[in-house]
Amino acid sequence: MVILQTKGLSKVYGTGETAVHALENANLSVEKGEFLAIVGTSGSGKSTLLHLLGGLDRPTSGIVTVDGTDIYSLKDEALTIFRRRKIGFVFQSYNLVPVLNVYENIVLPVELDGEKPDSTYIDSVIGTLGLKEKIDFLPNNLSGGQQQRVAIARAMVAKPAIILADEPTGNLDSKTSQDVMGLLKVTSKKYTQTVVMITHNDEIAQLADHIIRIEDGKIVKRQGAVL
Repeated sequence: MVILQTKGLSKVYGTGETAVHALENANLSVEKGEFLAIVGTSGSGKSTLLHLLGGLDRPTSGIVTVDGTDIYSLKDEALTIFRRRKIGFVFQSYNLVPVLNVYENIVLPVELDGEKPDSTYIDSVIGTLGLKEKIDFLPNNLSGGQQQRVAIARAMVAKPAIILADEPTGNLDSKTSQDVMGLLKVTSKKYTQTVVMITHNDEIAQLADHIIRIEDGKIVKRQGAVL
C-alpha cells in the first residue's frame, strides 16, 4: 500500500536569472511500513524535499499525497491540522519543550489536538525506546541520545501516516547515532511505521530499507540498502 507519493514535485526560489531550482520534477512512491533514506550533500535539495513532504513549505508545482490526501489542496489551517495528525517529525535539534518532563513532551502533540493519549500504545513505545525510567526527567537532565529517543516517541504518539526525520543523528556521536538509528528501525518494524529520513551520512543510510540519492535538486538513484 502506497502511503506517500509525489508527482512532478518542484520548488523554485526567486525568479528570472536569479532563480534557484532547489527541487526539479521529483517523483517518489513510499510503501506503508517502509524505512527510506534520502541521501545527498549539503545543498542537494534533500531538505527542500523533506519540507515539501511534510507540508512545511508549498511547492512551485507538483503534488504530494499522504495517506490518500493531496496535502497542498488543503488551505493553511486544514494543512496544519492534517500535519499534526498524520505527520510526525524528528529534528536534528530534538525541539523538546524544556519545562515539560519526558512523558509530557511525548504526549504533547495528542493533547494539543484535544485527544486523549492511548496509554497502552504510549507505554509500549516508551518501553521499546528504553525511556521507562526517564519519564519524569526534564530534557536538560538527559543525554543527547536520550533526548532524540524522546523526540522519536513524540513523533510516533499520534500514530501518524509517516515520520519524517531530518538528520536525526546530526548532533550525536558515532556510537549514540548507531543506537538511535537501531531503535528507529526497530520501532518502524514493530509498529509498521513509515519513516523517511534525510542524511548526508552514507553509513547511517545503510540501515534503511531503501536509499534515494538526490543531486542538484533531482532524484538520480533509488536502491535497496546494503544491510
